Amino acid sequence: MTPEETQRHALHRSPRHPHAWWWLLLASQAGVAALWWRFGWHVGLPVMVASHLLCWWGVLVPQSRLFSPVLSRLPTHEKQAWLTIDDGPSHETAAVLDLLDRYDAKATFFLVADRAAAHPQLAREILRRGHGIGNHSCSHPQAWFWALGPRRMGEEIDRAQSTLRDITGQSPRWFRAVVGMANPFVSAPLKRNGLARVAWSARGFDGVRGEPDQVIARISRQLHPGAIVLLHEGAPHGNNLAIIEGVLVAMRECGYASVVPEPA
Repeated sequence: MTPEETQRHALHRSPRHPHAWWWLLLASQAGVAALWWRFGWHVGLPVMVASHLLCWWGVLVPQSRLFSPVLSRLPTHEKQAWLTIDDGPSHETAAVLDLLDRYDAKATFFLVADRAAAHPQLAREILRRGHGIGNHSCSHPQAWFWALGPRRMGEEIDRAQSTLRDITGQSPRWFRAVVGMANPFVSAPLKRNGLARVAWSARGFDGVRGEPDQVIARISRQLHPGAIVLLHEGAPHGNNLAIIEGVLVAMRECGYASVVPEPA
């Protein structure tokens, strides 16, 4: 295996022990009970609250590794960034692909499988143009993804994986949690499907904010070697194309190349 292949495999880390969080939970609450019994509520209660806050941190912070490995940046000192585009395919996908071609850039599209099933030709075109695809759930339940139980979580990830594989002939290797929030039940389906979770290190909130200048400026300030850039397509504000082009211009002006770390 070449050094480049070794590095790609090191980046792609599926959960090895998807149920280890149960032991963490049991150990933490046993510790809380012991402290409460030994020192009383004025010690036990704050420790119990702290243990629950730790679990909430694991759910609400996209870069948290509490429940599974997660890649937040690429380990490089070169001016390289990984462009990731969420929520497609959409009516803007073809135009996004043309933009990427114009700037000689590559990206990974984290696709919602139900949307890919409605526009299979767009999902296939992404791969034909030399870009990557990732699993971004089946139905994109953005209000409740963080709270899904094990059965529904498994269905969202498993069905997305099989749908995208059937459409494109290629199984995604990367997964991005909806809104970036992943609870403990994400780990088992990730391991089952050989998926590695990806977060980000540069974002402009372009999924909800439509002011191109502000979004581009925010992302530009967060550009650094190995940055994983979070972008979106098809948002209701209608400015995603302008934002993506602005980010591509900013990257070119700063001397950044786009890379897609697809594993061998």
